[in-house]
Amino acid sequence: MVGMTGPVDGLDEAVARERAGVTGTLEEFLDSLDAAGRRAAAFALQRPGTHRASAEQGLAHLAGQRLGWSAAESDLMLTRLLGRDAVFGPHELREAFPVVVPIAVSAAEQAGEYDRTRLRTLRRLAESYRWDRRVAEGYGEIRRRIDVLLAREAPVVEGRLPRHLLDELDDYGPAMRAAHGELLAGAGVAAFLGHCALLDKPRATRVWRRRSAQLLAGAERGAEVVRLLLEGIAAQPAHRLHDVDPFGMGLPSLAGDANTSLVRGLLWAALDIPDAWVVPLVGAVALHAGTGLGGHGGMCRSQPLATAAVAVLGECPAERAEEAVAELGRLPRRVVNRTVAKGIVRATETVAARAGMTPSMLRERAVPDLGLDGRGVRETALGAYTAELAVREPGTALLSFRGPEGRLLKTAPKEVREARAEELKEVRAGLRKATALLSDERARLEEHLAAGTSWPAADWQRYYADRPVTGAVARALVWEAGDGAGEWTAGLPERSGGGWVLAGADGTARPVGADDRLRLWHPLRAGDEEVAGWRAALLDREERQPFKQVFREVYPLTPAERETGSYSNRFAGHVLRYGQARALMTGRGWAGRHLGYFSDGDSAELVKELPAPGELPVAEGTRWRARLFVDMVDAGAVSDGVAALCSTDQVRFERRAGAAGPRGAWERAELAEVPALVLSEALRDVDLFVGVASVGADPEWRDRGEDRGHGDYWRSWGFGELTAGARVRRETLARLLPRTRLADRAELTDRFLRVRGELGAYRIHLGSGNVLMEPSDAYLCVVVDRSREAGRVFLPFEEDGGMLSVILSKAFLLAADDRITDPTITAQLRRGR
Repeated sequence: MVGMTGPVDGLDEAVARERAGVTGTLEEFLDSLDAAGRRAAAFALQRPGTHRASAEQGLAHLAGQRLGWSAAESDLMLTRLLGRDAVFGPHELREAFPVVVPIAVSAAEQAGEYDRTRLRTLRRLAESYRWDRRVAEGYGEIRRRIDVLLAREAPVVEGRLPRHLLDELDDYGPAMRAAHGELLAGAGVAAFLGHCALLDKPRATRVWRRRSAQLLAGAERGAEVVRLLLEGIAAQPAHRLHDVDPFGMGLPSLAGDANTSLVRGLLWAALDIPDAWVVPLVGAVALHAGTGLGGHGGMCRSQPLATAAVAVLGECPAERAEEAVAELGRLPRRVVNRTVAKGIVRATETVAARAGMTPSMLRERAVPDLGLDGRGVRETALGAYTAELAVREPGTALLSFRGPEGRLLKTAPKEVREARAEELKEVRAGLRKATALLSDERARLEEHLAAGTSWPAADWQRYYADRPVTGAVARALVWEAGDGAGEWTAGLPERSGGGWVLAGADGTARPVGADDRLRLWHPLRAGDEEVAGWRAALLDREERQPFKQVFREVYPLTPAERETGSYSNRFAGHVLRYGQARALMTGRGWAGRHLGYFSDGDSAELVKELPAPGELPVAEGTRWRARLFVDMVDAGAVSDGVAALCSTDQVRFERRAGAAGPRGAWERAELAEVPALVLSEALRDVDLFVGVASVGADPEWRDRGEDRGHGDYWRSWGFGELTAGARVRRETLARLLPRTRLADRAELTDRFLRVRGELGAYRIHLGSGNVLMEPSDAYLCVVVDRSREAGRVFLPFEEDGGMLSVILSKAFLLAADDRITDPTITAQLRRGR
């Protein structure tokens, strides 16, 4: 076989005579050969360095003949074009494409079995060459012929899986063959998988699905095949593929092209399986494939698989709508790729409309109870012991063990670990599931707070107050009830008989009536006195909330923003550590292009669509989104191509009428037109990015050497006016300090917490936590362990990056400055006085 690629007696002489002007010599010579000789001549003419016109003439002549190509010969011809053993370089192939590819396609057509992965790559290359005049001739015909080959089902030999299925160009294919070889050899399995491998698009047609259902029904243990192969891809680590694309980037992924098509087919085939594992497993594939490389970022592990899995969830029938929306609801917090994110929105809207509900309503119905009883507890017998999984307010999951004598243990006893290991493993898995579900519910309820969603009393009680998992979060939040007359009364939910009341901060209780509507209380809608009352009440009771609600910062429109009209400069001009800022932005749902030292990487827009009220159908109401502009800052630091620092610029807002209008039909809005809740929640996010990621928040920034830069900004931010978050922190400290041993040593000024030590006095900035020594105002760099003194004081929130505990920890440390032994601090104390 390899010998066929060598010299063919007389070929070089025929080529030379043809070039010398003896027309027809080459074709006459080729016609004098038998079929095997002509195939060998084709290999010789295909090699690089052959005279272009002669190769084109000879190969075109041979491509139109029936030469009896074998599958092995077809593979070799394609291998010479693409992959590690290719004899053509990427740019050589580009130039020679119209000459050397037609004969390879002809060989594949005659062989019957062929390398589909390389043909698929040639198809993509043909598409990319479409507008290149040098190689465009014949593009359409080559593309059509390859499309026919790719759409053709491979011949099936029962008991043997064709080589193009679960191929060896990635780690996934060999792993599945090794793990499930016997199952994959079952009757009808190869035909079914061969059909799955034909799906090279995100969505399956009705014709494809009908054929898939027929083949699945005829495949031995077909549903099990689908389940195991999807479980395999959901657990497959991203890895570098054996890429046959000469212009490929070599980026890690989950599977190569052929196996990606196969898995896409499996995802769509799963829709015809009625088993309970289908929707959760498709959701697991969407989450795993859609999550960024390394667990974060916008470059998915496999965007094609994530897109397909999301589309499959969107096609779930009405009876599976709750499950599908629950799975889709898990994705936005982890999947930030903009293409996949848009697909998640469309799929959620589609499946909800099919069920005749809003996405919010479906998510509420889909939250599992995890087998918890009315107390929020699930008990599992483990021999003489009982494992108790409990969900408690404000949304925490706990696992404990009760012994025969009734004693409660926080860890599993040795007897259980040794004799009941498998059962204990399941119990601990239940704890992990409960913890993850509570995290999802906290995020979902915070979205409802930001959106201003309201519920009828019956739905609120059924899906929030009475639910064992969601209720643990909901019951720790302040709600307000209204009877439709415009009056709302706030309170914490408390059981009363067979119903609920809202217990106010002043000790009053309002029964929740059947005709009431309920919504989460937001400080933006409350007066200063009411807000202060709730903050005092939670501090007095030492009750912590699932997220920052009562102590939430608010951002009403300012006179300066009324002047600028269409944009806010409130947070413009801040210098942020880009990596940290980007992670925060992604976590809060802001998506956009990266900043870096590459084309168009010097500026970007981060966009977030604000949540709409959950009771609104997707086609109704107005949707809002915010745009944050950021620029790359070159601090002179060595970079790996990604920006080290960025600066903030304007925040703008856009609106769209429902989801029924044209996609992308967003129009710019004046700030005065933006709903107060939308404006406040978007600016709150931006304040968080600045408060946590600003270089001014880095206490060691000024000690980073000559290249640190931005010293003036660091000082102005680190000791300047307080942001909304810092003002909430100041108010909280005013209530906390009298309860601590700092009461007679600390006092609050407009921007600082002033602390008197034994050796001197200090001012701790309430925004940055930076410290100045009196009377010189020398900067004191202090990095503290927050878990010590501050850990003994009840703190109502830590969502702002832990700054409240940082400030208190520094205050406790400096109040006893005569006992400080850290040499890095004592040296500064001596220099500052």
